[in-house]
Amino acid sequence: VAISMLDSLVPVLPLQLSNTAILHQIRRDQVTDTCRANSVSSRKRRVLTPNDLKHLVVDEDHEMIYCYVPKVACTNWKRVMMVLTGRGKYSDPMEIPANEAHVSSNLKTLNQYSIPEINHRLKNYMKFLFVREPFERLVSAYRNKFTQKYNTSFHKRYGTKIVRRQRKNATQEALRKGDDVKFEEFVAYLIDPHTQREEPFNEHWQTVYSLCHPCHIHYDLIGKYETLEEDSNYILQLAGVGNYLKFPTYAKSTRTTDEMTTEFFQNISSEHQTQLYEVYKLDFLMFNYSVPSYLKLE
Repeated sequence: VAISMLDSLVPVLPLQLSNTAILHQIRRDQVTDTCRANSVSSRKRRVLTPNDLKHLVVDEDHEMIYCYVPKVACTNWKRVMMVLTGRGKYSDPMEIPANEAHVSSNLKTLNQYSIPEINHRLKNYMKFLFVREPFERLVSAYRNKFTQKYNTSFHKRYGTKIVRRQRKNATQEALRKGDDVKFEEFVAYLIDPHTQREEPFNEHWQTVYSLCHPCHIHYDLIGKYETLEEDSNYILQLAGVGNYLKFPTYAKSTRTTDEMTTEFFQNISSEHQTQLYEVYKLDFLMFNYSVPSYLKLE
């Protein structure tokens, strides 16, 4: 079923916000230009189906749509969306346990609506997403899903497959547990054509381009992980809730940094780096992230 993609209305802003407004306009233009340059604009490619909209969280009360990207503060944004849609059930986002924020029934997503309702919301609601430097996000996903002992479901579902495909002479234990995947093996798995053919990437390492469809859905605001607090509070201000709701400030000591990312990429061959960059290239271009200085591209 076709879903029409109409340009959304850019909110009219008071004067003192104009610098921020200009910044967001530049970010929107960057996406538009990248879509056009890579001919992935809505005219060329397939129309979206409701199945493409599973990541778009809807807040009816404030007429907002948030496309969540795992590893880009999505737990805290889901908590905030639960406060916004909870009609007084919650007041402080941080009182909501993290696992609770990821229970899908706690938030409504756009794919649960009829086609006319979807179109109405895409046209009229304020739509936003948050992005992060693609390789930093990837290292963050790897560290979270493959180096933590408690993530056994990921070890079983993906780890065992990665070990089986990418490790020569793997031990029986490694094949059974899949809990010691090396970053090099993870990268080899991601660039393996077989992986792409077999099934879509898991959402934790899927491209933002594929999760949020920024060439088909015209986002009003693109927030960045690097300026998470400012961007988040600006969005809450535009939503009219800035006076009583602030984005949670948190300094996670385990946060993946640029230095860590550099470190992880030291052991990746330039051939693999080049192929991996190709996979995430649109995310780099669209959201204005330069090619990392540590890359040895071929």
